[in-house]
Amino acid sequence: MTTEHNWAGNLVYRQERLERPTEVHALQEIVAAASSVRALGSRHSFNDIADTTGTLVSLEKLPSDIRVDGAGRTVSVSGAVRYGELAAELQRQGFALANLASLPHISVAGAVATATHGSGNRNGNLATAVAAIEFVTASGDLRTVRRGEDADFGGMVVNLGALGIMTRLTLDIERSFAVRQDVYTDLPWARVLGNFEEITGAAYSVSLFTDWAGDTVNQAWLKFRTSADDGAPAAEAFSGGTRAEEPLHPVPGMSSVNCTQQLGVPGPWSDRLAHFRLAFTPSSGAELQSEYLVGSEHSRAAIDAVRSLAPKLAPLLQISEIRTMAADRLWLSSNYGRSGIGLHFTWKPLQRDVEAFLPELESSLAPFAARPHWGKLFTGQAGPLERLYPRLADFRALADDWDPQGKFRNGFLERTVFAHLPGVLSGSHGPSARRRWPRWARSGGCAARGGTRGRRRPGAW
Repeated sequence: MTTEHNWAGNLVYRQERLERPTEVHALQEIVAAASSVRALGSRHSFNDIADTTGTLVSLEKLPSDIRVDGAGRTVSVSGAVRYGELAAELQRQGFALANLASLPHISVAGAVATATHGSGNRNGNLATAVAAIEFVTASGDLRTVRRGEDADFGGMVVNLGALGIMTRLTLDIERSFAVRQDVYTDLPWARVLGNFEEITGAAYSVSLFTDWAGDTVNQAWLKFRTSADDGAPAAEAFSGGTRAEEPLHPVPGMSSVNCTQQLGVPGPWSDRLAHFRLAFTPSSGAELQSEYLVGSEHSRAAIDAVRSLAPKLAPLLQISEIRTMAADRLWLSSNYGRSGIGLHFTWKPLQRDVEAFLPELESSLAPFAARPHWGKLFTGQAGPLERLYPRLADFRALADDWDPQGKFRNGFLERTVFAHLPGVLSGSHGPSARRRWPRWARSGGCAARGGTRGRRRPGAW
């Protein structure tokens, strides 16, 4: 067995077996025979959401199948397909997704399961495009659920891998469109906070990059839906910021070669909505990430709270990104029932120091009901999370119905979803059977213990 680790290298998976089936029927047999199983996607998660001590299943060798239904405005795609690959094929056939995340390297199933998102005041996260999902269930059977047909569909989409393994998803699509991307630098914080809604609504997608130091926002990336022949020059200034004269990377000092086209040059949505190009790896993986999502009504207050921590943030941070998302009705979505902003932190690979700082950061955001991104580092546990997600108890019941033996549960799910009684891991089945919290979980002091439990690969940080 080879050592398997996540994209950033901060977590070593603990599986007894790693399977890479080449056909769905083989995957069904593997799942049916396993007592504990989790799906491994593109590994772009920073905690142990995909970890297991049982069988780990990679879908990377399943057929990469993309089927476009132009009349029905949907695309059916294998779960392991990466968004960049899907976007290229859709563009080739004249269609588009409404939104993309920063990285096109992530798998469709993994991004949907964790409510990963792009940006835009009117754009929902990637999971909101899902019209149907095919699962391999705990019994090894195939089960397809559809929006509008299954009453609990809102709980089945952002599912954290707790219901089964997603082998195929059907997504909403639209006609292809062009995008131009303009970047501005050094926007005064006073202008940004004084006109926050106008700034984030100034383009189809807006991202603000900041190191939280000083009186200005480092960069604003504006992505406009436009026509392919749009040759109008970008405005010289935007909200007090200055138009960039050369392509930029969000992280100061890094080459822009792996970033998508800027300088207002129009082109296909598939080459502009993401921040980075599929053909390039954005970094060597030498980073950690956290993200917290708050309701729109708290945007300015939450930003001010983080700014007050700037002296402590600075030594740990590469860059932060602020983005907006529309509300949805997916039970475990970070935007369930509310539009909001994401406060994203790309950390230096200083895991112990980041872990030590996260409780203070989370405490500063607690008054704003900040929901953590499921795939990134955070310290939250099921008790506090239940207060943040009104349908968490309903999801728990749904998972019990789908997986009564707890085959798809793992340490991450025990801490964040199923451990809803103080001091006890208290599901009714399988791995959720009552048992004492380990000492590290009771202390609540380590993000990777909402993540890695200290299992760093040799020589890593």
